[in-house]
Amino acid sequence: MAPTRESRRSVFRRIAHRPYADWPVYDATPLYDQRSLDGLESDIRTVSQTWFKHDRHESVENFVRLLPLAYFEFQAHDRYAGPTRYEMDTLFRVFVLKECHGWDHETALVEYFECRPELYEQFGLKTVPDQSTLWRSWHKRFTAELRRTVETAARTILIKAQNAGVSVPRDPERKLRHRNSDDDDSTPDEQHVLERTETITNHVSRIVFPTFSLDRGDGCEIHENAYWGLQTYLGLRENLAANEGARSFTYESTRDRTPLGHAHREQIRALSITEIREMYRQAVARLLNEAAETEQFFRAGIVAIDITEADPFTGDRTGHEGEIIGTKEKTGEYAYQWATVQLVGNVVPIVLDARPVRKGETRLEIVEDLLDSAEDLVHVDNVLMDREFDSQHVLEMISQRGLSYVVPKRMQTSEKAQAKRLLQSDQDRYETDRKLHLGKNEWHETTLIYRRKEDSEHDDHRQYSVFMTNRGSGHLTEYGYRWEIESGYKSIKRFMAATTSKDFGLRFFYFAFACLLYSIWRAVDLLVQVELTGEYEHSPMVTADNTLTLLKKETGIG
Repeated sequence: MAPTRESRRSVFRRIAHRPYADWPVYDATPLYDQRSLDGLESDIRTVSQTWFKHDRHESVENFVRLLPLAYFEFQAHDRYAGPTRYEMDTLFRVFVLKECHGWDHETALVEYFECRPELYEQFGLKTVPDQSTLWRSWHKRFTAELRRTVETAARTILIKAQNAGVSVPRDPERKLRHRNSDDDDSTPDEQHVLERTETITNHVSRIVFPTFSLDRGDGCEIHENAYWGLQTYLGLRENLAANEGARSFTYESTRDRTPLGHAHREQIRALSITEIREMYRQAVARLLNEAAETEQFFRAGIVAIDITEADPFTGDRTGHEGEIIGTKEKTGEYAYQWATVQLVGNVVPIVLDARPVRKGETRLEIVEDLLDSAEDLVHVDNVLMDREFDSQHVLEMISQRGLSYVVPKRMQTSEKAQAKRLLQSDQDRYETDRKLHLGKNEWHETTLIYRRKEDSEHDDHRQYSVFMTNRGSGHLTEYGYRWEIESGYKSIKRFMAATTSKDFGLRFFYFAFACLLYSIWRAVDLLVQVELTGEYEHSPMVTADNTLTLLKKETGIG
């Protein structure tokens, strides 16, 4: 089926209705302008991802010829000064089509057009260019950077089409092509890793950070990028607060003007929790799209939901009792709490979403909210949670979504009695079905699995743990993946800026931005490993400090 005006409108209406619409990117963020090739690549990624999801859009060629390019200023990348026969945007489409087919020479493109006169007319050509004209346009007229953008654009289009089930002229290489990556060294040394890390970090940062925006109006002397540069800089050192960090950043930054600590905090405090979360989710969506272009990344899988808390709060919390709440272990201390949902298992551990925890919120509200976000971004199969989510209503909600779960159960009288019987009979494992009361004569059916801990320090019923699952004991082995979220929290807190402020939005932003830095690090590590070895191992090849230093180096956005 051919695209129609209505189908095209539907695509761009869907893009426009996104929160913090990021197309065209030069108009949605100050990081790019209408000459930016990085911005053009970002726009093609955004449009192609939505385009091929429409039932009528089943042709890569139709996408290439209809891709909006009128806003882009190709003149900055045109090395010809005098009058020319063919416009740059037309040639851009023609060469993207050539790259989509994977033809090495212009002759194949010429022959393809000659056999399809209706096609070259649709591409805005009155006649088919000869081979020599196309060769000169590609090698002499297009800049090297524009040629790389053509290759990147074609690869993106093929992958987005293939992901949507649309037939493609050739299988795309699902592996990033990076600048200056023409060597084939399969045994990366430390310098090689650092070089690749710098290239990929710069590439990823230009994709992710444009989703963050401050509503400062026009005519500001300090560029918005400087604020994100400072925030990244604060994550480079443990316990670095904005005032001290801003002073150091003034000397280490390449910018003429950088924000002072109080100005930085003021801008962040102006962001609402809702705005922060929406920007974060947009950033993670872009990060996942980049990671998904490798064969080693799998969108379907396991997520872990958990709550972490800041260091105990020792000041006066008057007026903030609903935000500075008790600790999870009920120690009598008070702390800010944050909840996250994170990919775990055989996949790169990216934090999909984060949210604050307020007094009075139920675990059901928290889990439902985070699962909504996770399922918008990835296909979720299994949910792992800690025993604080031992709630029949939470489990029923997960089951109604068609998802499996594994949750440790608090041992009540009946569970302790069963564990004692197992101990007496020297039984290591036991399964039993259980109905949990939901109220109004409604029940949630689950399976209780008793498992004896190895090398337990106890000699009584505490040797046993009890888990609940709705998919049988086979999923119990997956619970071991939950340790990744705890180790992730350690790194995330290492990336957080220090503050004594009670402002809830500021506190949450510091945590969310640290989650983003952590996720960028793990995604960069995935891409570097795939680039250098063709495989992915959970043990990072790239250090967090290397990634953060390179992010800071990119003059504000990285």
